Amino acid sequence: VAGEDADETPEFAGLALPTLAALREALEWAFQGEEVAAGYLDHCAEHALLVQEANRRMNLTKIVEPREIAAKHYLDCWRAARYLPLMGRSLLDFGSGAGYPGVPIALAEPNARVVVLDSTKKKAEFMAESIAKMKLPNVRAVGERVEDHLVKNQYDIVIVRAVSSVRENVRSLRKVRHSLRDLVMMKGPSWSREVRAGEREAERLGFKLDTVWEYKLPAEMGDRAVLVYRAPGGQGR
Repeated sequence: VAGEDADETPEFAGLALPTLAALREALEWAFQGEEVAAGYLDHCAEHALLVQEANRRMNLTKIVEPREIAAKHYLDCWRAARYLPLMGRSLLDFGSGAGYPGVPIALAEPNARVVVLDSTKKKAEFMAESIAKMKLPNVRAVGERVEDHLVKNQYDIVIVRAVSSVRENVRSLRKVRHSLRDLVMMKGPSWSREVRAGEREAERLGFKLDTVWEYKLPAEMGDRAVLVYRAPGGQGR
């Protein structure tokens, strides 16, 4: 999960790696009934293996079982990509950690221009290495604080997953909010409580909740939601 400290002792240093075949099989299970582009699951399996290899050296994710990896990381991120208008647009994924959701989104929409950002140097370096190994042309990694990065760069969509609360996310972006268009947050089952808790702060800073998409992960792995906030820079479009 993004937000873990990469300098801590790796939690899964001695864990046996899943095979590429096991990850591919788990992805087929998670995506059954979905229409995915040719090669998408192969690319996801390749990325998942790179993440799990690196997870033995640094704390990137607590999710290590193949079916959970497939559903909680890749299906979840793919669903967000399906909901958002990404073709030809630029997207910043901040607090990306292992590359979620940015890398699966970039794989799902090759015409999107994606930046995965993390302020932890080791995580940003891992993302850059994995992107290079996979030869992904439409995504790049940056090691920087999101506030500093957005002072110099503008995006159509800023997305965040598994990082802080609604209230904390809008507060962290308050200094750059007038250059933001759409702020997307990927949340778990407590999303409505988070929205209520952050409502006053979001309104004060000019963020308006525009759309909510809800969905379920397979095998009772949990409810998820994609929240789209129209930021001050995107209002009146």
